[in-house]
Amino acid sequence: MIRNITIGQYYPTSSSVHELDPRTKILITFIYIFGLFFVNSFIGYTFVALSFFGAVKLSKVPLKFILRGLKSIMFILLFTVALNMFFTRTGNTLFAIGFISITDEGLMIAAKMGIRLILLIVGSSLLTLTTSPIELTDGIESLLNPFTKIGVPAHEIAMMMSISLRFIPILLEETDKIMKAQMARGADFESGNIIQRAKAMIPIMVPLFISAFRRAEELAMAMEARCYRGGNGRTRMNKLCYKKKDGYAFVIATVFIIVCILL
Repeated sequence: MIRNITIGQYYPTSSSVHELDPRTKILITFIYIFGLFFVNSFIGYTFVALSFFGAVKLSKVPLKFILRGLKSIMFILLFTVALNMFFTRTGNTLFAIGFISITDEGLMIAAKMGIRLILLIVGSSLLTLTTSPIELTDGIESLLNPFTKIGVPAHEIAMMMSISLRFIPILLEETDKIMKAQMARGADFESGNIIQRAKAMIPIMVPLFISAFRRAEELAMAMEARCYRGGNGRTRMNKLCYKKKDGYAFVIATVFIIVCILL
């Protein structure tokens, strides 16, 4: 399960999506999410899914690698679908036992909610898979720069978000090592019900938190040793600049949001 989490990972390859400006990819991701919440029909979800598959094809990221990230949130996904299916009382009743009832409208809402969550998660993960942490930091900081006039710490926010995303795969790898070490000592994380599995995970939390705090302290000391003082007066080796590809991408994103609104 730990290896199935793809959030925060970067898939290095050469593609037209990887070559886009990080600001373009961040804005298009927001447009994608915004358009997804406009759609409320299966025809609209089909259009969004086809748009996503087209972006995946251009990015050259394996679809299996992206869909693998859904395994880690399958419980949350099923729980959300079940809530919408069992607690929607409107519509014609299809099945009822005691206080549990399933209606046709409840099934429709549950199906739409499940599809929306899947498209939302896989679409958002494509941003981090095609954008390196450094590019993501520069893109977020550049987009937040206009807000520095009203006191928004653009560089600090971008740095914190970048470090958070970068630490996700590191902590997952550390968790995997701790689990394997404890399994070698006889720990069992697979058998039993959900409560028993949750209790079995408790011994992992202590060494994981200690490792996280140690890594955070080492990172702080390394940044201090390099005289890091925030974004004031800092320069960049690679400056961000828009290209023709970014213009074409914005045109496609504009067409996408218009179609989503019409659908």
